[in-house]
Amino acid sequence: MQENPQFMPESLPLIPLRGLVMFPGMLLHFDAGRDRSIAALNHAMDKGKEILLVTQKDIRVEDPKGEDIYEIGCTAKIRQMLKVNDSEVKVLVEGGKRVFIHRIIEAQKFHIGEFTEVLPKGIRANALYKEAAIRHLKALFEDYAAVAPRLPNNVVMTIRATNSLSFISDFIASNLPFPVEDKQLILEEDSPLKRVELVTEILTRETELLTIDAEIAEKVKVQMDENHREYYMREQIKALNEELYGDSDPNDEAYELSEKIRSLLAPDEVKEKLLSEADKLRKMPFGSQEATVVRNYVETCIALPWGVYTKDNDSIKKATAVLKREHYGLEKVKERIVEALAVHNLTGTMGGSILCLVGPPGVGKTSIARSVANAMGRRFQRISLGGVRDEAEIRGHRKTYLGSMPGRIIDAVKQAGTANPVILLDEIDKLGADYKGDPSSALLEVLDPEQNNSFKDHFVDMPFDLSRVLFLTTANSLDTIPAPLRDRMEIIELSGYTRQDKFNIAKKYLIDKQMKKNGIDKTDCKFAASAIYGIIDYYTREAGVRKLEQMIGRICRKAAVGKASGQAEVLNVTNQNLKEFLGNPKFKDEQLLPFDEVGVVNGLAWTQVGGTLMQLEASVLDGSGKLELTGSLGDVMQESARTALSYVRSIAEVLGIDKEFYKNKDFHINATEAAIPKDGPSAGITMTVALVSALTGIPIKRDVAMTGEITLRGRVLPIGGLPEKSMAAYAAGVKTVFIPAANEPDLSEVDPKVLEKIQFIPVDNAWDVVTKALAGSIKKLESETLTPPASVTHRASARQ
Repeated sequence: MQENPQFMPESLPLIPLRGLVMFPGMLLHFDAGRDRSIAALNHAMDKGKEILLVTQKDIRVEDPKGEDIYEIGCTAKIRQMLKVNDSEVKVLVEGGKRVFIHRIIEAQKFHIGEFTEVLPKGIRANALYKEAAIRHLKALFEDYAAVAPRLPNNVVMTIRATNSLSFISDFIASNLPFPVEDKQLILEEDSPLKRVELVTEILTRETELLTIDAEIAEKVKVQMDENHREYYMREQIKALNEELYGDSDPNDEAYELSEKIRSLLAPDEVKEKLLSEADKLRKMPFGSQEATVVRNYVETCIALPWGVYTKDNDSIKKATAVLKREHYGLEKVKERIVEALAVHNLTGTMGGSILCLVGPPGVGKTSIARSVANAMGRRFQRISLGGVRDEAEIRGHRKTYLGSMPGRIIDAVKQAGTANPVILLDEIDKLGADYKGDPSSALLEVLDPEQNNSFKDHFVDMPFDLSRVLFLTTANSLDTIPAPLRDRMEIIELSGYTRQDKFNIAKKYLIDKQMKKNGIDKTDCKFAASAIYGIIDYYTREAGVRKLEQMIGRICRKAAVGKASGQAEVLNVTNQNLKEFLGNPKFKDEQLLPFDEVGVVNGLAWTQVGGTLMQLEASVLDGSGKLELTGSLGDVMQESARTALSYVRSIAEVLGIDKEFYKNKDFHINATEAAIPKDGPSAGITMTVALVSALTGIPIKRDVAMTGEITLRGRVLPIGGLPEKSMAAYAAGVKTVFIPAANEPDLSEVDPKVLEKIQFIPVDNAWDVVTKALAGSIKKLESETLTPPASVTHRASARQ
């Protein structure tokens, strides 16, 4: 593009055009609605009616800057301007000259463009070539006019009559519906002959596109004619049926569906939509794919229990008796469920609570949910969410998809046959997420009592009332449940069973259940109390009773073999003959050490199957200050070990050990059961005591256990899972447990039997544990030549 270098730049008010290109000598109508454009037009009308028009690159930009418009534009003379309203003006302009825009001045009310004229660039070509180019362009235009939508006569006649090389290209580009980018290319070409060649190329392409469009339209028209013929024939058949059977054929599938829809107890808007779908089905060819989709959708919606409710049991005494009969223990859980039932009986709702039962496997979370349904007299449905990774599993698929179906929530309601069942969302902590969506997000609406009265499944695509459904959820751990989902639920924690609890559960429930399951009775097999205790102590180590039930089932199956073989004698199971039925014992009598040892301490850990007693060993060797950690310890646990070592260094003088021990000694901390990965900060105090014992040579009391996170200053921070950890200490025969002082309120959740057998000592500083857990005394402290660490004395004075 060659601009005119002989003149200084001129300036005019500038208007960016959206979707339009102005050409020299052409007329153009456009509407101006932007404030800057209207201001520029008003200014131009007062100053000679000259305006600068430039096309903007992206029509979506509301307030274009210099980089948003092209560099080549066109001046124009305003021929007519009509004000439609305060925010819109209609304008008729006539193009002036091609210009190159040097700079855009962004004034307060409108833009001003500085420009110079673009001079035509000549290309050597004889007159015959120019005439041939014009003739060829005209011939192409005739081909275009034959396939294009109706063109104005004045456009056709003008093109046929003109022989101007410069005019014909601008006129065609201005009046034909070329893409804006192509029109701008034509405007930017400064050679008239090159413009003609460029228009020829674009016109050839547009003619081919219009020809293809015409062929496609013809094929569609033929197909539409065939569809109209089929529709006409179906309408004739419908008219004949109406003459024979009245308005509708009783044998017609759509008629049957319509009658079922009218009998539903659904809202009117639901019935109207389903009747519309049934009417649509009536007009479709039988067996077509679309008809199959509509039929499946209507039948699924009809099968939903719209407005169907079962009568709830109003007797709190009966509900309490059912819970007591079907479950042993779990008093707090039963009490909370009875409270919820009482609220429901008085208000008709569950009080907006979604109960979440959290506890280790085998403690009865799923079975107690079934008992709630029995106590209320409602139907029960269980949805397993373990491993669910697709949001459509909860909300369903759109009915237009091949093989679409409702989500699990609506399907559970459909299977229950009532709109107020008890639905258990099992293993809610094991939901996954991938590129198909996050199912936990879909559950937010389901578990929100303020929203689920109009739950919309993607397949059903109509609001369904879930507000009267009692949702219960279960989880082994709260850590993996997203915070928004956890916030919608009331957490009820179920701790593990004590030895006595397991005995009573086995005696009252599990033995009878397994005998019935295996086809025997009490005359075929008898369990002595010692046998039950033996199974609990030597063959199972768990928080729940699932393994215990499996062991009882193994013995019952051996009794079933004897009965099926015709043996009449009773199978008496005692502690002495357990080995015959279950093999060698899997666990020892206790896990505590036979005597006090140096550097070996009992720690308490939490796992998904309950608490466990974990022994930590510390050894001090000659070396150069290296710290070795073994036993599959995670990153957090390794950091706790380093913190413990740093704290011991800070109190080395008080302990009466060499202050430079960290330079000439190596330290090895090992956790037993190395095959099991371990992590968490709650072993910090345990490692501290083990290191102190190893450095001072003072043994640690064998019947002492501890748990707590430690800081560099020796503070003992709170931990989680105290009920489960205390149960593990009780099962192992521990007599004393040190816990963080901040966890003292959690002792109310510990089983009363555990509180009777174990002394819990709350501590807030590691020094308290060091002085009480060791089997001997620290000599330096005994001689009173040194005082306890400053961190201990400071905290003591703060309490006064």
